[in-house]
Amino acid sequence: METNLVLEGFKFMGLGMGTVFLFLIIMILSMNAMAAIIHRFFPEPQLNAATNVKKDNKKIVAAITAAIKHHREG
Repeated sequence: METNLVLEGFKFMGLGMGTVFLFLIIMILSMNAMAAIIHRFFPEPQLNAATNVKKDNKKIVAAITAAIKHHREG
C-alpha cells in the first residue's frame, strides 16, 4: 500500500486548522451573546456628564497651574 505522506500531512493540517478556526468562531459568537445579555440586564448607569466635566476641568486646570508654578520655582 503506497501512501503519500505529504498529502496526509496536508489533510491533518487542514483538519487541525479547521478545528481551531471553528473553535474561535464559536468562542467569538458566545462572547458577543454574553455581552448582549449583560448589557440588556445590567445596563451602565447614565451620569450627568456635563456638570461633572465642568467641576473636573476646574480642578485639572488648577492642578496643572500649580504644577507649572512649582516647576518654574523649583
